[in-house]
Amino acid sequence: MDTTLQDPLVGQVLDGRYRIDSRIAVGGMATVYRAVDTRLDRVLALKVMHPALAVDASFVERFIREAKSVARLAHPNVVQVFDQGNDGSYVYLAMEYVAGCTLRDVLRERGALQPRAALDILEPVLAALGAAHRAGFVHRDMKPENVLIGDDGRVKVADFGLVRAVDTVTNTTGTVLGTVSYLAPEQIEDGTADPRVDVYACGVMLYEMLTGDKPHDGDSPAVILYKHLHEDVPPPSAAVPGMAYELDEMVASATARTPALRPYDAVALLAQVRDGRGRLDEDQLDAVPPQALAVDHDNGDDRTTVIPRALTTPRPLPADGDDHASGPALDRTSRFASPPPPPPSRRRSGIRRGPAAIVVAVLLALGLGAGVWYINSGQFTKVPPLLAKTQDEAEDRLQDAGLEVGKVSHAHSDTVKRGTIIGSDPEPGARIRVNDAVSFTISDGPETVRVPALAGQKLGEAQDQLRKDGLDPGMVTREFSEDVPRGSVISARPADGTKVRAGTAVALVVSKGAPIDIPDVTGSDEADARSELTEAGLKVKIATERVTSSEYDKGQVVRQTPKSGGRAAEGDTVTLTLSKGPEMIEVPDVVGDSVDDARQALEGAGFEVDEDRGLFGIFGDEVKSQSVEGGRTAPKGSTITIKIR
Repeated sequence: MDTTLQDPLVGQVLDGRYRIDSRIAVGGMATVYRAVDTRLDRVLALKVMHPALAVDASFVERFIREAKSVARLAHPNVVQVFDQGNDGSYVYLAMEYVAGCTLRDVLRERGALQPRAALDILEPVLAALGAAHRAGFVHRDMKPENVLIGDDGRVKVADFGLVRAVDTVTNTTGTVLGTVSYLAPEQIEDGTADPRVDVYACGVMLYEMLTGDKPHDGDSPAVILYKHLHEDVPPPSAAVPGMAYELDEMVASATARTPALRPYDAVALLAQVRDGRGRLDEDQLDAVPPQALAVDHDNGDDRTTVIPRALTTPRPLPADGDDHASGPALDRTSRFASPPPPPPSRRRSGIRRGPAAIVVAVLLALGLGAGVWYINSGQFTKVPPLLAKTQDEAEDRLQDAGLEVGKVSHAHSDTVKRGTIIGSDPEPGARIRVNDAVSFTISDGPETVRVPALAGQKLGEAQDQLRKDGLDPGMVTREFSEDVPRGSVISARPADGTKVRAGTAVALVVSKGAPIDIPDVTGSDEADARSELTEAGLKVKIATERVTSSEYDKGQVVRQTPKSGGRAAEGDTVTLTLSKGPEMIEVPDVVGDSVDDARQALEGAGFEVDEDRGLFGIFGDEVKSQSVEGGRTAPKGSTITIKIR
């Protein structure tokens, strides 16, 4: 049965503009439809949030905010966001429609990919992620399902920044297993999500493209999560013997369990990938892994063409049609099989070449052949790949290759595991005479230093000490201290004596000195207020603007900042706002008016009213006099007394 027929949105026009033609996919957060923008007459993908989630205002707000941010991220390898809106309970995003399939479809159909194809897919993914990382976005959910490969071979990344706030899947389905397979250890432990979680996921995807399988398997998400936390991603060459060590290096660097050992963002990983690719030869790039699935058809226009054709078709021959025209001449031993004829003799005609001349010619031919054999035979070999191997493993590899172990040195490395090889001299793949020595360098791990004891030092001195020790001064916060003088360091984070990686930022807590209780000087004259605050060890600042006040006379303190009762450090400033006196307004003349009219006029002008009826005005209703004569001014809010007769 066609499930799209059961979808109530299929056939509807959303927001009076987007006609929904069919359903593409359903996820835990939203459903994606193929739709037509009737206003612009173009096909697009419409992502509609599940109505159950749309009732959460904070989630919808985040959905919209991040969608707007991604819409500003214009990159050819990012699925673009065109529009956002809502229609009743439906909140939607209008996005670019990519005709093709996902990387998951390709892996399911083809199994492992040739290294060239894997890298041609990975590089645009990293380019898209790199643009996002440099713009401040983290994808957080990179996996083959979110890598779209168009029918024209273009690679695009979907679902940028749309974090899943609600996990509606609670069983152990393949969807859950597939998602947890790409989570970085820090995501599992504490939910941390910086650019390096995307780097880790890309390393896992590269492993899967090269081998056809995920690096960690298990019967439940818990098993896979445990392996991410406690087991390194194995090198692809363990599953595909003979795979180039440069590919092992890419995977190992991207999937380091310690975030600090990974490339800091996708831009850095892309640089590593391109550098490693440049060191691979054509045979290594085009090697077909045994895990690749057989394809029963040709390169016709079917789903397999979503991998760029350049990856699946033979490379054209050079212009002259000679497939063997390139490469050093010494590698072509067949060219020396028949030595060139000797030059014409300069002897006089009639004198024949004797047996000695024939012997010389034969020896010359044999010498040339022996020389070529010597250059191309077993007298030479190639330096085996040693990167990321232990010293014992490296020595075994050299011995198997007929080489000696040369100088062994040590160096710090932020990316190569402690105790494993950083590099060799000559480099891997270099041509070397058998029995020659190969030197290599072993990683001592990241360079670590101890945080120095900084307590009691002046801030500037402590910051200079950190720089001298190879650390960076970090954020400075200030706290009150009865024991540490103002401006000196109370403590550091990490604490002194802690071993940290060189270049780590150390946060400092600096003393504000002993706390001072701020006195209350409101209502005091400026001079008295200044004297009291100064004696308390505080500085005084007078606000430039004064305010009218019916409560405080001109020149008295109306308010202070900070307020009294709080605490301040010695030398802190208290700002005082002075009164310019009450606002003076004209008093209405109400003599002869009725009591009600008089009260209404005075209160309307901003005064309080008090009635004085005496002994004879108990039953009266006419104002005989008023305490402030009409036409004069009085402070706004003051009381005017009216006598009644």
